[in-house]
Amino acid sequence: MTNTKVPRGRARREPMSRVDTAWLRMERPTNPMMITGVLMLAEPMPLPRLKRVVEKRFLDYARFRQKAVDTPAGASWRDDEHFDLDWHVQLSALPGRGDRRRPQKGNAEKRALERFVSQLASSPLDKSKPLWQFHLIEHYQGGSALIARIHHSYADGIALVQVLLSLTDTAREPGKAELAKTWLKQDGDKVARRVGAVERYTKLGGKMLEKGMEMYRDPTLAAMLAKEGGEIARELVHALALPDDPPSMLRGKLGIAKRVAWAEPLDLDDVKAVGRACDCTVNDVLMAAAAGALRDYMIERGENVDGMTLRATVPVNLRPLEHAKKLGNHFGLVFLDLPVGEANPIRRVEHVAECMNQLKNSRQAIVAFGLLAALGMAPQPMQELALELFSRKATAVATNVPGPQQPLYLAGCMVREMMFWVPQTGSIGVGVSILSYNGRVHFGLIADAKLLPDPDAVIRRFGPEFDKLLYLSLMGNWDNVLDSVAAESMLVHSIPHGG
Repeated sequence: MTNTKVPRGRARREPMSRVDTAWLRMERPTNPMMITGVLMLAEPMPLPRLKRVVEKRFLDYARFRQKAVDTPAGASWRDDEHFDLDWHVQLSALPGRGDRRRPQKGNAEKRALERFVSQLASSPLDKSKPLWQFHLIEHYQGGSALIARIHHSYADGIALVQVLLSLTDTAREPGKAELAKTWLKQDGDKVARRVGAVERYTKLGGKMLEKGMEMYRDPTLAAMLAKEGGEIARELVHALALPDDPPSMLRGKLGIAKRVAWAEPLDLDDVKAVGRACDCTVNDVLMAAAAGALRDYMIERGENVDGMTLRATVPVNLRPLEHAKKLGNHFGLVFLDLPVGEANPIRRVEHVAECMNQLKNSRQAIVAFGLLAALGMAPQPMQELALELFSRKATAVATNVPGPQQPLYLAGCMVREMMFWVPQTGSIGVGVSILSYNGRVHFGLIADAKLLPDPDAVIRRFGPEFDKLLYLSLMGNWDNVLDSVAAESMLVHSIPHGG
């Protein structure tokens, strides 16, 4: 295949939005700002066929032919006049595989793929080229595996998941049935109200950031700020007043190596059933299960978690999902409690649900968006201070994306499983990712190798933690059953443990 090049003529140059600039400048050796995804295909995928799909559909987004250029005067997108598709779409082999056609068996092959994805997630993209790359493992578990790396400055996770899914079809024959938008479910009125508020909050972002930094140095300014700025100021004061997350084995000095792992998927109908029994959302159930998995791991490693609550920053979409093709970052961040110190599984769900309900009624996500816009134009010292200040208030980044609930096909190959990870920021070293697809829920973890060298030991606990909730919901009157911490001990010994 010949290389795809930008048409002759003067290269286009477009200014980068303030929020996209903020994500571009958050790049650190310890935390590359890449969104990494893995698609496991049921059949082998030849490289030429993948390149044809990428050229036709992925490069239909003109932005992916452009590279990011950052100068003191500002950042911009510029056409890559030497664009080379062969560099961006590469054939790769798993470490230790001498013969790609004779794959390892069982979990050994999965572990080899996890190690390879970990290596890619630790390696920054080449800034002299458009910041994305696909790596194809032609032979993996009887089919193929595709690893995608795309820089966060192009778009947020919601948009980039949609971009990747736009490469797929709902029928095996390519082009006959492209993925419909029915899976993009969203409360249109709520999003519209958020979008209407974004511009107003963005204008105040710079002023609030400046005042916020002053308040960080002198907390007595909080009352003045709240009086002057109204609702956005109160939200900012609340965010700044949050205490730093407690010291734990999941916080510490970061290295440059990442570790990635993913769990066996859960049945989505089972998760929905638990949500109905507990009168909460699917997201509440899954985040509570993640908190339980972290709790069990930390206890086994000797951590005292009694009464401990960790926070996760959770992205909140701020635009109708059908507009995601425009790319760019249009999301805010909220702080969600992960009650790892709570021994009772049901009370963990209740804690997460209560916290999420409070966040839904706050302006915290829009405040964060305005602050990100201000950070994109702020001097470097202020960027560093603000990033460190906010990242100290959370231990993890957590995302939950509802994907299509039907089988998809990439160039005629069925997508068997998929997973993705968003980057961590500042001093945060742990990322939790949840993605539902084709009736199943996929759970993944990415972590700094210094803090959590064995993420598989955490994700193996995710299924058993969910099984506890499923077991209790089937019992019916579980309020009385789990009235004491001793009940959890009974459950731990009655359910097979994945650790």
